[in-house]
Amino acid sequence: MPFGTIKLNDGTEIPAIAYGTGTANRGKDVHDWVEQAIDTGFWHIDTAQFYENEDSVGIAIRESGLDRSDLYITTKWNGFDTPTNSLKASLTKLGIKHVDLYLIHSPTIVPNGDFEGAWKEFEKIKEDGLATSIGVSNFSVEDLQKLLKTARIKPAANQIQLHPYNHSENAKLLEYHAKHGIITEAYGSLAPITKFPGGPVDGPLADAAKRLGASPTQVLFLWVKAKNTVIVTTSSSKQHLQEYFSVGDLPSLTDEEVKAIDDAGAKGPLKLKVKAARCIEGSSVGKF
Repeated sequence: MPFGTIKLNDGTEIPAIAYGTGTANRGKDVHDWVEQAIDTGFWHIDTAQFYENEDSVGIAIRESGLDRSDLYITTKWNGFDTPTNSLKASLTKLGIKHVDLYLIHSPTIVPNGDFEGAWKEFEKIKEDGLATSIGVSNFSVEDLQKLLKTARIKPAANQIQLHPYNHSENAKLLEYHAKHGIITEAYGSLAPITKFPGGPVDGPLADAAKRLGASPTQVLFLWVKAKNTVIVTTSSSKQHLQEYFSVGDLPSLTDEEVKAIDDAGAKGPLKLKVKAARCIEGSSVGKF
């Protein structure tokens, strides 16, 4: 079945795959690419104040001809102004009256580490209807614990980098998300192919791809999907976008396939192992 939605802890639903206008596209005119994504079937657009391309995202939204209710828009606070002022500026650039999801882009951008003050303002933003849901990005367990000490409204989502090679190190964070009903959004999930090819994960990806008649890229997104996690991805290639979006029509991975990818990922990518070995060797030479 096509990509559906995942229920958030505030009762709303979020599309299970998003087109991101990401850091790599910072300051670029992305409206053609966003239009292409919408034409492909993406209706969740993920942007951010830091990306400095909300204005061109707004052009794509207007030129799509779709009703506002047909699109799900996420943006993120960059910490340069107050959350409210920043969001109002974003809404002007995007040409909309509210976002569906507003995230704190990173714990490091919160002025003076004042999570309590920042989150109180986020809660008011939600209550005022400027954002339907509120959440965070790149938060650790410790960051979430600090925020939840005084929060009246729990974050609906935490957007993090997640792929098989960092899954085991994020285990406690993912458990914390599950315990508190916080949905995980994953970016950078194609790292085993784009950054760490030739690693242990390649084998189980190839095996599952062969069974499904799919590509290893599609298997990686099926792995993310199996974690009940929102996929955040991007590409300027229509062919790639079609490949990504068609994952929604593929059968699910088996439990055994998911475990095989998890186990292979826990071994770590070859590049990092070689780098670590060289560091150890170098330190030994220096000492002796």
